[in-house]
Amino acid sequence: MIRKYLLAGLFTLLPLVVTLWILKGIFTALVGISREPLTWVAHLTHMPDPPTWALAAISALVTVLLLLVVGALMGNFIGRQLLGWMDELMMSLPVVKTVYGATRQLMGAIQSGQGGSFKEVVIVEWPHPGSHTLGFVASRDCSWAIPGGQNLIAVYIPTAPNPTSGYVVMIEASKVQPADLSADQALTWAISGGVVTPPRPGTGSFRMPGKP
Repeated sequence: MIRKYLLAGLFTLLPLVVTLWILKGIFTALVGISREPLTWVAHLTHMPDPPTWALAAISALVTVLLLLVVGALMGNFIGRQLLGWMDELMMSLPVVKTVYGATRQLMGAIQSGQGGSFKEVVIVEWPHPGSHTLGFVASRDCSWAIPGGQNLIAVYIPTAPNPTSGYVVMIEASKVQPADLSADQALTWAISGGVVTPPRPGTGSFRMPGKP
């Protein structure tokens, strides 16, 4: 009975824990960016360094305000123009443009299937024969890479729980099986570490472990 309750509690809280873990990683990165300027301002004004809890609180407030401002800017023409200029600036910087551009394109492709990529979900053998995972078709022509590459499919395989990191592999078309899943369903499965099962054909809701 105790084991049953423990498992029920684990599977109930797991989605929340995974979500909080991802948000914590994003928040920690943003807080780290704002910590240095706050410490610099304290030194410039000849004030003692604020305690860690104060730095964290102020950084959290600055981060929330930054997200709100960026979100608001995206909702109007002027804001989109400013963000467009920022994109152009980032893409003009050597080295930086490679990382920034690739990350931005990947996020855009995952979110909306830009250019037809990442819309098609497939099943591939990975990381070795006999094991399978879900992936997204990135390109159906790899002739730019090797002779005969037109028969290879570039598949993006996301990692759990962060789908923006993963592997890109070129696989023979005959070894790629189509999956009757949407991109959102496949992403949910990957982010949950395989815990949340996509719905059976004809149903519209995900299935949690232990539920029929």
